[in-house]
Amino acid sequence: MQTDKILAPAVTRASAVLDLLARTGRPMALAELAKTLQLPKSSLHVLCATLEHLNLVTRLDGGQMTLGPHVMMWANAFMTRLDITQEFFASWDDMRVLPEETITLSVRDGTEVVYIACRNGKHPLGLQFHAGMRLPAVYTATGLAMLSTLPDASARKLLDSQPGGWPTPLTDHGLRDTASAITELQRIRQQRYSTDHEGVRDGMYCFGAPVFDSRHPEAVAGVAVSIRSLEANPALEERAGDAIRKLADRLSERLGAVQAF
Repeated sequence: MQTDKILAPAVTRASAVLDLLARTGRPMALAELAKTLQLPKSSLHVLCATLEHLNLVTRLDGGQMTLGPHVMMWANAFMTRLDITQEFFASWDDMRVLPEETITLSVRDGTEVVYIACRNGKHPLGLQFHAGMRLPAVYTATGLAMLSTLPDASARKLLDSQPGGWPTPLTDHGLRDTASAITELQRIRQQRYSTDHEGVRDGMYCFGAPVFDSRHPEAVAGVAVSIRSLEANPALEERAGDAIRKLADRLSERLGAVQAF
């Protein structure tokens, strides 16, 4: 049986659009999509309008398109099927390290992170994480951890192509340009976990690590633990970093990863 005879062309083209938007990690105009995918602009216009109606694609003010929120539902379903979110919480509880602190699990969508599982701790941080929340990757521990698994050239290209330029700082402590970000990513690779010292919220320190699967050389997710900066000291920070690294390794093993960070 010929496989190409049973494929629905419209579904194949829609998948190609979504794959391209996910792979580039940035908004794309219709003309660029048509040129890259070698599709007629007229048929692609109808296809993208349908994807937009289904919330699979979001059209920005300038007409460029990016992945839509409905994709998040599929991502959640995939993660649930693997029981990775349950494993995330269960593994952290089993480790019995900083049990009352906030923990998060996120994935990267271009230059942003999307939180897919969160447990807010007993110690108030002035910020409540929730599933579906988006933040600039360069200001978060999970985002930096995931970006650190890209080659420097790829990370630089991604950060330099951010729509609208460098993201608006969330505090006075975040990274301010691509050069400083690349330096930080190099440091993370040596330390084997990332740190966010009040880049997202004043008074909050976060420690993150990347999670791998069996198919991709770059991280497919990131995990982090957050503490109040007033309670931080070198010993506690090292303990938090080591713990989140071990949690990431457990989840990576669960996903069949063979490489180590």
